[in-house]
Formats: sequence, C-alpha cells, structure tokens
Amino acid sequence: MARPIWTGSITFGLVSVPVGLYSATHEHEVSFHQFEKGTADRIRYKRVNERTGDEVEFDDIVKGTDVGGGKLVMLEPDELDSVAPGRSRSLEIHQFVDLDEIDPIYYQKTYYLAPGSDETMKTYALLRDAMSDANRAAIGTLVMRSKEYLAAIRPDGDLLVLQTMYFADEVRDPKAELDRIPGKAKAKPAELSMAAQLIDSMSGPWKPAEYRDTYTDRVNELIEAKKKGKEVTVAAEAPEPTNVTDLLEVLRRSVEAAKKSAKAPAKKAAKKAAPKKKTATAKKTTAAKKTTTAKKTTTAKKTTARKRAS
Repeated sequence: MARPIWTGSITFGLVSVPVGLYSATHEHEVSFHQFEKGTADRIRYKRVNERTGDEVEFDDIVKGTDVGGGKLVMLEPDELDSVAPGRSRSLEIHQFVDLDEIDPIYYQKTYYLAPGSDETMKTYALLRDAMSDANRAAIGTLVMRSKEYLAAIRPDGDLLVLQTMYFADEVRDPKAELDRIPGKAKAKPAELSMAAQLIDSMSGPWKPAEYRDTYTDRVNELIEAKKKGKEVTVAAEAPEPTNVTDLLEVLRRSVEAAKKSAKAPAKKAAKKAAPKKKTATAKKTTAAKKTTTAKKTTTAKKTTARKRAS
C-alpha cells in the first residue's frame, strides 16, 4: 500500500478530522537521457561556480536573491525553515463555497484524502455526506513540503478529494498576456445554427477510459521501430485553418461526417444483435412445432382409445 505524503487534521469550527493525503494521479511519459550527438556519451549536469569554473558541493550552496543596486541577500536553509510554516499539521477550513462557483483554472493537482484511523471514519463520513448534500467545497490552507497551499476539498463518491489550487495572484490576466482576444461573435444565424448542430452531433457522456495518451504510444512505437531497424512512419500534418468564407460549408460537412460516424457503431451493434433475434425466433418456432406435434399425438391417442372402447 502507498504511504501518505502528508498527514494532519481537517479542522472546521471545533471539529477535527485526522486524514492522510495520497497522490491521485501520475504521468506516464517516456524517460529520456541526454547524449552527445554521434556518441553514446551521457550528458551530466554539474553545479559550477561561474567565476572560477570549479564544481561546488551541494552542501556549500545557499540561496540568494537580487534586491537591486547590485546587492544580494543570501539565505541559509535553516533561515528559510525558521519562517516556513512547515511544522503545521492542520488543514484549516476557512469557508465552504458552492462547488460550481470555482473556476477550474485555479485547480492544480488532485489528491485523495483518507481517514486517519478506524476511530475517525464516522466523523470523516459525516463531513463527506454533509458536503455532498449541500454541493459544497471546503476552501482551506495546508503546508506541505515547506510550502503553503490553497486547497479545495470536495466529496467524490466514498472519498473526500483535495485539489491544491493557485492563489489569485498566480493566475495570469489574459488581457495582459494575449495579443488578441475575440469579442462577441458576429456569426450569421445559419452558421450559428450549424455550429450548434455540430456540437449536438458530437455530444455524448463523459467516459475517461475512452481516451489515452496517443503521443506517448507513438513515441514507444518509434523507439521499437528504430530498435528493429524498421522505417519510421511520419505523422500527418496539422490541418490548415478554416477559411471564413467557407465556414458554413465546412460546418455542414462536419455535421454530416459526425452523423455517419455515430451511425457506424449502431449498425455494427445491430448486426451483432440480429443473429440473436433469429435464434430466439427459431427457438419459438421449434417450441411451437413441438407443442403442435404433442397436441396432435395426444388427440390421436384419445381417438384410438375411444374407437377401441366402442
């Protein structure tokens, strides 16, 4: 079993719920090393003094910041630890908010919250169920790995899930970052209607298992192909931007293609189901024949018996 990466207590009012924090996700990237081109020589990184060129041991390195005017302020690790709230084991809830009010842009990483012990399961479940019934998320702060995090706790099935969040000043203003931001669309009614049809034809239930990292798959295939000396298949180029003058026609063709794509699985399902219907019909026919034959046999026997009796 995995070990918790943080242990502490959720506190709200006078209630305290011991919990353990577990990572809910992991990434599956291909691991690469760096080599000098044309050789099998690994490239290594070293901590080097830029003035002397000498390598510096990790224990001899301190952090510093430029405060302007050519002045530097140096900070020792123990000085940083002395002001960090790293000894805190409390996840203090400041407020409960409507879950739908949180903009997803603030979410950072997801963790599972597990009850700290068997004795605290009831209190944990009570908090989970009360939040679920009210569709509320708890907003709080915790300190983990010498850093303070803003966090949202929300119910998810049988568990409480914690998502670390960016602070407001860490989210960039798009108006300050982007060269152009589109205003209200000036689309024609026909274009807007066709776009709505396309969205509707491509809509369906959210099934995360249907999606996978195809790029990583292709990278692994590329590695395997080069390992066996096979020819590498080049991926297709990205499509050209849609011409505004052809927008309505492109939307119309997209709707038709989406509808055909949706019909294909339905036809396959119908073909698979067809033999079963025939079998069921055949069974009914056979059963009916047997019943008819049995009735005829019984009637014939009764008739013979009557003749003998007379």
